[in-house]
Formats: sequence, C-alpha cells, structure tokens
Amino acid sequence: MEDLVELPMFPLGSVLFPAMPLPLRIFEDRYLQMLQDVLVQEPAEFGVVLIERGHEVGGGEHRFATGTVAQVVEVGEGDGFISLLAQGGRRLEVVEWLPEAPYPRATVRLRPALEWDERWRDRFDEVEELVRVTMARISEFEEQRWSSTIGLADEPLAALWQLAAIAPIGAYDQLSLLAATSVEGLLDAVATATVEAAELRLPD
Repeated sequence: MEDLVELPMFPLGSVLFPAMPLPLRIFEDRYLQMLQDVLVQEPAEFGVVLIERGHEVGGGEHRFATGTVAQVVEVGEGDGFISLLAQGGRRLEVVEWLPEAPYPRATVRLRPALEWDERWRDRFDEVEELVRVTMARISEFEEQRWSSTIGLADEPLAALWQLAAIAPIGAYDQLSLLAATSVEGLLDAVATATVEAAELRLPD
C-alpha cells in the first residue's frame, strides 16, 4: 500500500531539507489555527513545500509538490506572533490538495528514506570539501546564510542532507536535490550544482 497521510501544509519561499531546523514566526490567523490543531497531535507535524509563484502571506500562491515533513520542536511567544522551531523529517510528495478550510491541507505520499552505505564515505568527504571551499570563496563577494565552517551531524545521512541544504545554490536547485532517489545521486547532484553556482557567481 502507498504510504499516504493527510497533513496540514505550510507553503514557504524556501526549501526545507531533512535534518535541518525551520524557525518560523506565525501571525496569520489560518496558521495560528493550524498550529493549535497540530500541537494536540503526536507527533506534532505539518508539511512544508516551496512556493512556485506568489507570497507566503495571504494565500493564493502556487506550490511545488515536493516537500518535507516538519516536526515541531519548540514553541514560544513573541510580540504579536508565535515563534516556532521545527525540524525537517521525511520527504513528501503532494498527491492532492484538499479544501483550505481554514488552512492549507493535502494528502501526501511519504517518500522512503535514502540508504547510507560506508562505501560513499570518501565521496562524501570530497563533496563536503567542494561545498565548503565554494562557500568560503563566494562569501568574499556575497553575504551567505551559512558559514563555510558550520558543523554537520554525526549521523552520515543527516549530514548529507545538511550538506545539500548549506550548499550555495538556489531554491530550484535545492528542490531537485530534495527529490534525489539515492545517496550516490544526491552526492553527484550536490557537487554539480555547487560547481555551476561557482561558475555563475564567482569572477573569472
């Protein structure tokens, strides 16, 4: 049987990867209601997908189908908003968008986790060095979200997803990485996207 579940959904202007943190400020009524409903569930989860066109606030946006399940880690109160920290978990594909009453919901297919094998350790180390060196070079010319010295998880598959997340590439390239079907394919895709980013963004 297909691994189908119904999830509240939070379309965003960025890609969430497995094993990555997601800090949010929630102030729209629809997402405040979503959070209230999510927090009574165990685990407290919702889906995140990238917005194709439109804006995060107000609704009416067009969305990509590939995304990630986010699990709530911490909730706090701010001045006029709720602060939320979630963590990326399993990947998902939207099968069907459901009526948005009062917030986005969808039936999603949970994708299987990639399977790590130690034979990819040397390749991982090569790609990590490429990503970090490229990040450091680009940071000389552009402000970067992540430092080239940021630490990665000890668990290798989590570290691989984190490496994909910090690579200095755009959201559309990140989305293609999120759809990877193998560790080898993901490593190659991260390397290719990083090299292409360097060619586009670094002076000759």
